[in-house]
Amino acid sequence: MGNVNLSFLGATDTVTGSRTLISTSTTHVLVDAGLYQGSSANEDRNWEKLTVDPGTIDAVILTHAHLDHCGYLPRLVSQGFNGKIFATKYTKALATIVMYDSAFLQMEDTKYALKKGYSKHKNPEPLYNSNDVEETLTLFHEVEFRNSVEISQDFSFTFYPSGHILGSAFVVAEAEDKRLLFTSDLGRPSHPILISPDNPPALHYDAVISESTYGDRVHDTPTSVLADEINAAVDRGGSILIPAFAVDRTEVILMALHDLIDSKKIPAIPIFVDSPMALASLNYYREAVIADAPEIKTAFKDLYKNTDPFNPGTLEEMNSTEQSKSLNGRSESGIIISASGMATGGRVVHHLANMLPDSKNTVMLVGFQATGSRGRALEQGAKTIRIHGDQIPVNAHIAKVESFSVHADSDELIRWLGGIEKPERAFVVHGEPDSSNFLAQRITNELGWKAEVPQFGRAIPL
Repeated sequence: MGNVNLSFLGATDTVTGSRTLISTSTTHVLVDAGLYQGSSANEDRNWEKLTVDPGTIDAVILTHAHLDHCGYLPRLVSQGFNGKIFATKYTKALATIVMYDSAFLQMEDTKYALKKGYSKHKNPEPLYNSNDVEETLTLFHEVEFRNSVEISQDFSFTFYPSGHILGSAFVVAEAEDKRLLFTSDLGRPSHPILISPDNPPALHYDAVISESTYGDRVHDTPTSVLADEINAAVDRGGSILIPAFAVDRTEVILMALHDLIDSKKIPAIPIFVDSPMALASLNYYREAVIADAPEIKTAFKDLYKNTDPFNPGTLEEMNSTEQSKSLNGRSESGIIISASGMATGGRVVHHLANMLPDSKNTVMLVGFQATGSRGRALEQGAKTIRIHGDQIPVNAHIAKVESFSVHADSDELIRWLGGIEKPERAFVVHGEPDSSNFLAQRITNELGWKAEVPQFGRAIPL
Protein backbone atom coordinates (compact mmCIF):
# COMPACT_ATOMS: atom_id res chain seq x y z
CA MET A 1 0.00 0.00 0.00
CA GLY A 2 1.57 3.31 -1.16
CA ASN A 3 0.85 6.92 -0.49
CA VAL A 4 -1.68 8.90 -2.50
CA ASN A 5 -1.02 12.63 -2.80
CA LEU A 6 -3.20 15.49 -3.98
CA SER A 7 -1.35 18.49 -5.43
CA PHE A 8 -3.32 21.67 -6.10
CA LEU A 9 -1.66 23.27 -9.13
CA GLY A 10 -4.40 25.76 -10.00
CA ALA A 11 -7.77 27.30 -9.05
CA THR A 12 -6.76 27.50 -5.39
CA ASP A 13 -7.05 31.25 -4.88
CA THR A 14 -9.11 32.14 -7.91
CA VAL A 15 -11.96 30.81 -10.01
CA THR A 16 -9.85 29.85 -13.04
CA GLY A 17 -6.85 27.68 -13.92
CA SER A 18 -8.22 24.32 -12.75
CA ARG A 19 -5.41 21.75 -12.37
CA THR A 20 -5.29 19.09 -9.67
CA LEU A 21 -2.70 16.29 -9.66
CA ILE A 22 -3.38 12.88 -8.13
CA SER A 23 -0.22 10.86 -7.53
CA THR A 24 0.10 7.24 -6.49
CA SER A 25 3.36 5.32 -6.13
CA THR A 26 3.30 4.57 -9.87
CA THR A 27 0.76 6.86 -11.57
CA HIS A 28 0.31 10.62 -11.99
CA VAL A 29 -3.06 11.90 -13.25
CA LEU A 30 -4.07 15.52 -13.75
CA VAL A 31 -7.73 16.42 -13.34
CA ASP A 32 -8.30 19.29 -15.79
CA ALA A 33 -5.69 21.56 -17.34
CA GLY A 34 -7.23 25.01 -17.49
CA LEU A 35 -6.06 28.51 -18.30
CA TYR A 36 -5.97 31.30 -15.77
CA GLN A 37 -8.21 34.20 -16.81
CA GLY A 38 -9.02 37.66 -15.50
CA SER A 39 -6.31 40.03 -14.34
CA SER A 40 -3.00 40.38 -16.16
CA ALA A 41 -1.33 38.97 -13.04
CA ASN A 42 -3.56 35.90 -13.28
CA GLU A 43 -2.96 35.48 -16.99
CA ASP A 44 0.79 35.76 -16.41
CA ARG A 45 0.52 32.60 -14.31
CA ASN A 46 -0.16 30.63 -17.50
CA TRP A 47 3.48 31.24 -18.43
CA GLU A 48 4.90 29.94 -15.16
CA LYS A 49 6.62 26.58 -15.23
CA LEU A 50 4.39 23.81 -13.93
CA THR A 51 5.62 22.48 -10.60
CA VAL A 52 5.59 18.95 -12.02
CA ASP A 53 7.35 17.79 -15.20
CA PRO A 54 4.56 17.43 -17.82
CA GLY A 55 6.41 14.43 -19.27
CA THR A 56 5.83 12.49 -16.03
CA ILE A 57 2.04 12.89 -16.12
CA ASP A 58 0.40 9.68 -17.33
CA ALA A 59 -3.05 11.04 -18.16
CA VAL A 60 -5.42 13.99 -17.97
CA ILE A 61 -9.04 13.57 -16.93
CA LEU A 62 -10.91 16.45 -18.61
CA THR A 63 -14.23 17.21 -16.94
CA HIS A 64 -15.57 19.70 -19.48
CA ALA A 65 -14.72 22.10 -22.28
CA HIS A 66 -14.61 25.53 -20.66
CA LEU A 67 -11.32 27.35 -21.22
CA ASP A 68 -10.45 27.46 -17.51
CA HIS A 69 -10.54 23.65 -17.50
CA CYS A 70 -9.17 22.66 -20.93
CA GLY A 71 -7.28 25.70 -22.22
CA TYR A 72 -3.87 24.78 -20.78
CA LEU A 73 -3.76 21.39 -22.53
CA PRO A 74 -1.86 22.57 -25.66
CA ARG A 75 0.71 24.28 -23.44
CA LEU A 76 1.06 21.07 -21.43
CA VAL A 77 1.61 19.09 -24.63
CA SER A 78 4.14 21.59 -25.99
CA GLN A 79 6.11 21.08 -22.75
CA GLY A 80 6.32 17.30 -23.06
CA PHE A 81 3.03 15.72 -22.00
CA ASN A 82 2.17 12.79 -24.26
CA GLY A 83 -0.23 10.70 -22.18
CA LYS A 84 -3.92 10.09 -22.77
CA ILE A 85 -6.58 12.80 -22.37
CA PHE A 86 -9.89 11.28 -21.32
CA ALA A 87 -13.12 13.15 -22.09
CA THR A 88 -16.74 12.51 -23.02
CA LYS A 89 -17.85 12.78 -26.65
CA TYR A 90 -19.16 16.33 -26.44
CA THR A 91 -16.38 17.52 -24.16
CA LYS A 92 -13.90 16.48 -26.86
CA ALA A 93 -15.98 18.14 -29.58
CA LEU A 94 -16.40 21.41 -27.69
CA ALA A 95 -12.84 21.45 -26.34
CA THR A 96 -11.61 21.21 -29.94
CA ILE A 97 -13.46 24.43 -30.75
CA VAL A 98 -12.37 26.16 -27.55
CA MET A 99 -8.67 25.31 -27.90
CA TYR A 100 -8.44 26.29 -31.57
CA ASP A 101 -10.23 29.55 -30.78
CA SER A 102 -7.86 30.19 -27.87
CA ALA A 103 -4.83 29.60 -30.08
CA PHE A 104 -6.24 31.85 -32.80
CA LEU A 105 -6.97 34.70 -30.37
CA GLN A 106 -3.53 34.44 -28.82
CA MET A 107 -1.87 34.55 -32.23
CA GLU A 108 -4.05 37.51 -33.31
CA ASP A 109 -3.47 39.38 -30.04
CA THR A 110 0.28 38.86 -30.47
CA LYS A 111 0.15 40.34 -33.98
CA TYR A 112 -2.00 43.24 -32.80
CA ALA A 113 0.32 43.93 -29.86
CA LEU A 114 3.32 43.99 -32.17
CA LYS A 115 1.53 46.30 -34.60
CA LYS A 116 0.28 48.74 -31.95
CA GLY A 117 3.27 48.41 -29.63
CA TYR A 118 1.22 48.15 -26.42
CA SER A 119 2.69 44.86 -25.15
CA LYS A 120 5.03 45.05 -22.17
CA HIS A 121 7.16 42.39 -23.91
CA LYS A 122 9.65 43.34 -26.63
CA ASN A 123 8.86 40.26 -28.68
CA PRO A 124 5.44 38.95 -27.55
CA GLU A 125 4.58 35.36 -28.40
CA PRO A 126 1.38 33.31 -28.03
CA LEU A 127 1.20 30.79 -25.21
CA TYR A 128 0.59 28.15 -27.90
CA ASN A 129 -0.49 27.96 -31.51
CA SER A 130 -2.83 25.89 -33.68
CA ASN A 131 -0.15 23.25 -34.32
CA ASP A 132 0.01 22.61 -30.56
CA VAL A 133 -3.78 22.17 -30.53
CA GLU A 134 -3.61 19.73 -33.43
CA GLU A 135 -1.05 17.62 -31.58
CA THR A 136 -3.14 17.77 -28.40
CA LEU A 137 -6.19 16.38 -30.16
CA THR A 138 -4.30 13.22 -31.14
CA LEU A 139 -4.13 12.32 -27.43
CA PHE A 140 -7.89 12.43 -26.77
CA HIS A 141 -9.81 9.27 -25.86
CA GLU A 142 -13.61 9.36 -25.66
CA VAL A 143 -15.26 7.93 -22.56
CA GLU A 144 -18.92 7.09 -21.86
CA PHE A 145 -20.72 8.36 -18.78
CA ARG A 146 -20.97 5.92 -15.85
CA ASN A 147 -18.38 3.51 -17.31
CA SER A 148 -15.28 2.79 -15.23
CA VAL A 149 -12.01 3.46 -17.07
CA GLU A 150 -8.70 1.92 -15.97
CA ILE A 151 -5.67 4.17 -16.47
CA SER A 152 -3.21 1.86 -14.69
CA GLN A 153 -3.24 -1.07 -12.28
CA ASP A 154 -3.68 1.31 -9.35
CA PHE A 155 -5.87 4.02 -10.91
CA SER A 156 -9.36 4.09 -12.43
CA PHE A 157 -12.13 6.67 -12.73
CA THR A 158 -15.76 7.16 -13.77
CA PHE A 159 -17.52 10.16 -15.34
CA TYR A 160 -21.04 11.12 -14.21
CA PRO A 161 -23.21 13.83 -15.83
CA SER A 162 -22.81 17.14 -13.98
CA GLY A 163 -25.43 19.19 -15.86
CA HIS A 164 -23.08 22.17 -16.28
CA ILE A 165 -22.53 22.23 -20.06
CA LEU A 166 -22.91 19.65 -22.80
CA GLY A 167 -20.50 16.79 -22.09
CA SER A 168 -19.62 17.96 -18.58
CA ALA A 169 -18.94 15.48 -15.81
CA PHE A 170 -18.04 15.10 -12.19
CA VAL A 171 -15.48 12.43 -11.41
CA VAL A 172 -15.11 9.53 -9.01
CA ALA A 173 -11.49 8.32 -8.98
CA GLU A 174 -10.02 5.18 -7.40
CA ALA A 175 -6.34 5.72 -6.65
CA GLU A 176 -4.71 2.71 -4.95
CA ASP A 177 -6.79 2.28 -1.78
CA LYS A 178 -8.29 5.80 -1.85
CA ARG A 179 -11.51 7.04 -3.41
CA LEU A 180 -11.91 10.68 -4.45
CA LEU A 181 -14.82 12.72 -5.78
CA PHE A 182 -14.29 15.87 -7.87
CA THR A 183 -17.40 17.99 -8.39
CA SER A 184 -15.62 20.02 -11.11
CA ASP A 185 -18.14 22.70 -12.16
CA LEU A 186 -21.48 21.45 -10.90
CA GLY A 187 -24.61 22.39 -12.81
CA ARG A 188 -28.08 23.29 -11.63
CA PRO A 189 -31.34 21.33 -11.61
CA SER A 190 -32.96 24.33 -13.33
CA HIS A 191 -30.82 24.13 -16.49
CA PRO A 192 -33.35 24.48 -19.32
CA ILE A 193 -31.60 22.08 -21.69
CA LEU A 194 -29.49 19.58 -19.75
CA ILE A 195 -30.56 16.91 -17.27
CA SER A 196 -29.84 17.57 -13.61
CA PRO A 197 -26.50 16.45 -12.19
CA ASP A 198 -26.44 12.79 -11.19
CA ASN A 199 -26.61 12.25 -7.48
CA PRO A 200 -23.18 11.42 -6.05
CA PRO A 201 -22.69 7.64 -5.92
CA ALA A 202 -23.44 6.26 -2.46
CA LEU A 203 -19.85 5.37 -1.59
CA HIS A 204 -17.34 6.29 1.08
CA TYR A 205 -14.83 8.93 -0.06
CA ASP A 206 -11.41 9.67 1.33
CA ALA A 207 -11.55 13.13 -0.21
CA VAL A 208 -14.15 15.34 -1.86
CA ILE A 209 -12.88 18.25 -3.94
CA SER A 210 -15.62 20.84 -4.50
CA GLU A 211 -15.84 23.92 -6.67
CA SER A 212 -16.97 27.19 -5.03
CA THR A 213 -17.59 29.64 -7.88
CA TYR A 214 -20.78 30.82 -6.18
CA GLY A 215 -19.90 29.41 -2.78
CA ASP A 216 -21.01 32.56 -0.98
CA ARG A 217 -24.02 33.48 -3.13
CA VAL A 218 -27.51 32.35 -4.05
CA HIS A 219 -28.92 32.97 -7.52
CA ASP A 220 -31.97 35.12 -6.87
CA THR A 221 -32.23 37.45 -9.88
CA PRO A 222 -35.68 36.93 -11.46
CA THR A 223 -35.65 36.20 -15.19
CA SER A 224 -38.06 39.12 -15.69
CA VAL A 225 -35.05 41.42 -15.29
CA LEU A 226 -33.84 40.29 -18.75
CA ALA A 227 -37.04 41.52 -20.41
CA ASP A 228 -37.06 44.75 -18.39
CA GLU A 229 -33.47 45.59 -19.35
CA ILE A 230 -34.02 44.83 -23.04
CA ASN A 231 -37.21 46.90 -23.20
CA ALA A 232 -35.55 49.83 -21.43
CA ALA A 233 -32.65 49.84 -23.90
CA VAL A 234 -35.00 49.63 -26.89
CA ASP A 235 -37.07 52.53 -25.47
CA ARG A 236 -33.87 54.60 -25.32
CA GLY A 237 -33.13 53.74 -28.95
CA GLY A 238 -30.10 51.72 -27.93
CA SER A 239 -28.80 48.20 -28.36
CA ILE A 240 -27.89 45.47 -25.90
CA LEU A 241 -24.47 43.79 -25.75
CA ILE A 242 -24.30 40.49 -23.88
CA PRO A 243 -20.77 39.19 -23.23
CA ALA A 244 -21.47 35.48 -22.98
CA PHE A 245 -19.40 32.35 -22.64
CA ALA A 246 -19.52 30.73 -26.05
CA VAL A 247 -20.26 27.25 -24.73
CA ASP A 248 -23.68 26.75 -23.11
CA ARG A 249 -24.35 30.31 -21.91
CA THR A 250 -25.09 31.47 -25.45
CA GLU A 251 -27.54 28.59 -25.91
CA VAL A 252 -29.34 29.31 -22.63
CA ILE A 253 -29.66 33.01 -23.44
CA LEU A 254 -30.96 32.30 -26.95
CA MET A 255 -33.62 30.03 -25.49
CA ALA A 256 -34.71 32.72 -23.05
CA LEU A 257 -34.90 35.32 -25.82
CA HIS A 258 -36.90 32.87 -27.95
CA ASP A 259 -39.43 32.49 -25.12
CA LEU A 260 -39.62 36.26 -24.47
CA ILE A 261 -40.25 37.04 -28.15
CA ASP A 262 -42.81 34.23 -28.49
CA SER A 263 -44.69 35.53 -25.46
CA LYS A 264 -44.39 39.12 -26.76
CA LYS A 265 -42.62 40.29 -23.60
CA ILE A 266 -39.92 41.88 -25.75
CA PRO A 267 -40.08 43.09 -29.37
CA ALA A 268 -38.82 40.83 -32.15
CA ILE A 269 -35.60 42.75 -32.69
CA PRO A 270 -32.56 41.26 -34.47
CA ILE A 271 -30.36 38.96 -32.39
CA PHE A 272 -26.76 38.66 -33.54
CA VAL A 273 -24.51 35.84 -32.35
CA ASP A 274 -21.05 37.20 -33.08
CA SER A 275 -18.59 34.53 -32.05
CA PRO A 276 -17.30 31.75 -34.33
CA MET A 277 -16.78 29.57 -31.26
CA ALA A 278 -20.33 30.17 -30.01
CA LEU A 279 -21.78 29.35 -33.43
CA ALA A 280 -19.77 26.14 -33.69
CA SER A 281 -20.87 25.17 -30.17
CA LEU A 282 -24.47 26.01 -31.00
CA ASN A 283 -24.39 23.45 -33.81
CA TYR A 284 -23.26 20.73 -31.38
CA TYR A 285 -26.20 21.54 -29.11
CA ARG A 286 -28.52 21.30 -32.12
CA GLU A 287 -26.91 17.99 -33.04
CA ALA A 288 -27.38 16.66 -29.49
CA VAL A 289 -31.09 17.51 -29.59
CA ILE A 290 -31.57 15.85 -32.97
CA ALA A 291 -29.49 12.80 -31.96
CA ASP A 292 -31.60 12.32 -28.82
CA ALA A 293 -28.49 12.56 -26.62
CA PRO A 294 -29.16 11.31 -23.07
CA GLU A 295 -27.85 14.57 -21.58
CA ILE A 296 -30.71 16.57 -23.08
CA LYS A 297 -33.89 16.84 -21.03
CA THR A 298 -36.74 14.80 -22.49
CA ALA A 299 -39.20 17.67 -22.13
CA PHE A 300 -36.84 19.93 -24.08
CA LYS A 301 -36.45 17.40 -26.90
CA ASP A 302 -40.24 16.92 -27.09
CA LEU A 303 -40.94 20.67 -27.11
CA TYR A 304 -38.47 21.50 -29.89
CA LYS A 305 -38.56 18.30 -31.94
CA ASN A 306 -39.38 20.06 -35.22
CA THR A 307 -38.11 23.59 -34.59
CA ASP A 308 -34.84 25.32 -33.79
CA PRO A 309 -35.06 26.14 -30.08
CA PHE A 310 -32.36 28.77 -30.41
CA ASN A 311 -33.89 30.88 -33.20
CA PRO A 312 -37.02 32.96 -32.57
CA GLY A 313 -37.01 34.03 -36.20
CA THR A 314 -34.71 37.03 -35.79
CA LEU A 315 -31.39 35.26 -35.26
CA GLU A 316 -28.46 36.27 -37.46
CA GLU A 317 -25.20 34.32 -37.28
CA MET A 318 -22.13 36.48 -37.81
CA ASN A 319 -19.48 34.14 -39.15
CA SER A 320 -17.00 36.49 -40.77
CA THR A 321 -14.95 39.41 -39.49
CA GLU A 322 -16.68 41.65 -42.04
CA GLN A 323 -20.09 40.67 -40.68
CA SER A 324 -18.88 41.44 -37.16
CA LYS A 325 -17.59 44.87 -38.18
CA SER A 326 -20.90 45.67 -39.90
CA LEU A 327 -22.62 45.70 -36.51
CA ASN A 328 -20.73 48.86 -35.54
CA GLY A 329 -22.64 50.97 -38.04
CA ARG A 330 -26.14 49.91 -37.04
CA SER A 331 -28.60 52.55 -35.84
CA GLU A 332 -31.53 50.21 -35.10
CA SER A 333 -31.88 48.41 -31.76
CA GLY A 334 -30.57 44.87 -31.59
CA ILE A 335 -29.06 42.31 -29.26
CA ILE A 336 -25.44 41.26 -29.77
CA ILE A 337 -24.26 38.09 -28.02
CA SER A 338 -20.49 37.77 -28.22
CA ALA A 339 -17.66 36.00 -26.44
CA SER A 340 -15.82 36.08 -24.12
CA GLY A 341 -18.12 36.04 -21.12
CA MET A 342 -15.77 38.08 -18.91
CA ALA A 343 -14.84 40.41 -21.80
CA THR A 344 -11.20 39.31 -21.58
CA GLY A 345 -10.78 38.78 -25.34
CA GLY A 346 -12.47 38.02 -28.63
CA ARG A 347 -14.92 40.04 -30.70
CA VAL A 348 -16.85 41.30 -27.67
CA VAL A 349 -13.93 43.59 -26.78
CA HIS A 350 -14.35 45.49 -30.06
CA HIS A 351 -18.11 45.79 -29.44
CA LEU A 352 -17.44 47.16 -25.97
CA ALA A 353 -15.15 49.82 -27.40
CA ASN A 354 -17.89 50.77 -29.85
CA MET A 355 -20.91 50.63 -27.52
CA LEU A 356 -19.73 51.66 -24.05
CA PRO A 357 -19.45 55.40 -24.82
CA ASP A 358 -23.16 55.67 -25.80
CA SER A 359 -25.59 56.05 -22.89
CA LYS A 360 -28.46 54.62 -24.95
CA ASN A 361 -26.85 51.17 -24.92
CA THR A 362 -26.87 48.44 -22.30
CA VAL A 363 -24.12 45.96 -21.50
CA MET A 364 -25.65 42.96 -19.75
CA LEU A 365 -23.41 40.74 -17.62
CA VAL A 366 -24.89 37.23 -17.42
CA GLY A 367 -22.09 35.17 -15.88
CA PHE A 368 -19.36 35.11 -13.28
CA GLN A 369 -16.85 37.94 -13.65
CA ALA A 370 -13.42 37.05 -12.29
CA THR A 371 -11.32 39.54 -10.37
CA GLY A 372 -9.25 41.63 -12.76
CA SER A 373 -11.45 41.01 -15.80
CA ARG A 374 -13.10 43.82 -17.76
CA GLY A 375 -16.44 42.30 -16.81
CA ARG A 376 -15.64 42.59 -13.11
CA ALA A 377 -14.54 46.21 -13.59
CA LEU A 378 -17.85 47.01 -15.31
CA GLU A 379 -19.75 45.16 -12.60
CA GLN A 380 -18.03 47.30 -9.97
CA GLY A 381 -18.88 50.58 -11.67
CA ALA A 382 -15.68 51.50 -13.52
CA LYS A 383 -15.95 54.86 -15.33
CA THR A 384 -13.40 53.90 -17.99
CA ILE A 385 -12.16 50.56 -19.35
CA ARG A 386 -8.79 49.96 -21.00
CA ILE A 387 -9.17 48.30 -24.40
CA HIS A 388 -6.23 47.79 -26.76
CA GLY A 389 -4.23 50.51 -25.10
CA ASP A 390 -7.03 53.12 -25.02
CA GLN A 391 -9.22 54.27 -22.13
CA ILE A 392 -12.87 53.85 -23.19
CA PRO A 393 -15.51 55.87 -21.28
CA VAL A 394 -18.31 53.81 -19.72
CA ASN A 395 -21.51 55.72 -20.40
CA ALA A 396 -23.68 52.72 -21.30
CA HIS A 397 -26.01 51.20 -18.72
CA ILE A 398 -24.45 48.15 -17.02
CA ALA A 399 -26.88 45.42 -15.95
CA LYS A 400 -26.25 42.21 -14.02
CA VAL A 401 -28.54 39.20 -14.59
CA GLU A 402 -27.44 36.19 -12.53
CA SER A 403 -30.35 33.92 -13.35
CA PHE A 404 -28.42 32.54 -16.34
CA SER A 405 -25.62 31.04 -14.30
CA VAL A 406 -25.07 27.35 -14.97
CA HIS A 407 -23.02 26.96 -11.80
CA ALA A 408 -24.69 25.58 -8.68
CA ASP A 409 -25.01 28.30 -6.07
CA SER A 410 -24.11 27.96 -2.38
CA ASP A 411 -27.40 26.35 -1.36
CA GLU A 412 -27.42 23.98 -4.34
CA LEU A 413 -23.84 22.89 -3.63
CA ILE A 414 -24.65 22.20 0.03
CA ARG A 415 -27.75 20.20 -0.93
CA TRP A 416 -25.80 18.11 -3.45
CA LEU A 417 -22.83 17.52 -1.14
CA GLY A 418 -25.29 16.66 1.63
CA GLY A 419 -26.12 13.46 -0.24
CA ILE A 420 -22.61 12.14 0.43
CA GLU A 421 -21.58 10.09 3.46
CA LYS A 422 -19.14 12.13 5.55
CA PRO A 423 -15.75 11.87 3.80
CA GLU A 424 -12.39 11.80 5.52
CA ARG A 425 -11.55 15.25 4.14
CA ALA A 426 -12.98 17.94 1.88
CA PHE A 427 -11.13 20.56 -0.15
CA VAL A 428 -12.75 23.68 -1.58
CA VAL A 429 -11.28 25.12 -4.78
CA HIS A 430 -12.26 27.04 -7.92
CA GLY A 431 -13.50 30.21 -6.24
CA GLU A 432 -12.37 33.64 -5.17
CA PRO A 433 -10.97 33.51 -1.59
CA ASP A 434 -14.11 34.86 0.13
CA SER A 435 -16.32 32.43 -1.78
CA SER A 436 -14.13 29.38 -1.08
CA ASN A 437 -13.74 30.21 2.59
CA PHE A 438 -17.47 30.81 3.01
CA LEU A 439 -18.39 27.48 1.41
CA ALA A 440 -15.75 25.62 3.44
CA GLN A 441 -17.26 27.08 6.60
CA ARG A 442 -20.78 26.08 5.53
CA ILE A 443 -19.59 22.53 4.79
CA THR A 444 -17.98 22.34 8.23
CA ASN A 445 -20.94 23.85 10.10
CA GLU A 446 -23.85 22.29 8.24
CA LEU A 447 -22.48 18.93 7.06
CA GLY A 448 -20.00 18.30 9.87
CA TRP A 449 -17.13 17.61 7.46
CA LYS A 450 -13.49 18.52 7.84
CA ALA A 451 -13.26 21.12 5.06
CA GLU A 452 -10.36 23.34 4.08
CA VAL A 453 -9.22 25.68 1.31
CA PRO A 454 -5.86 24.35 0.05
CA GLN A 455 -2.88 26.52 -0.80
CA PHE A 456 -1.46 26.69 -4.31
CA GLY A 457 1.19 24.06 -4.99
CA ARG A 458 0.57 22.21 -1.77
CA ALA A 459 0.91 18.41 -1.93
CA ILE A 460 -1.41 16.74 0.57
CA PRO A 461 -1.03 13.05 1.48
CA LEU A 462 -4.29 11.16 1.90
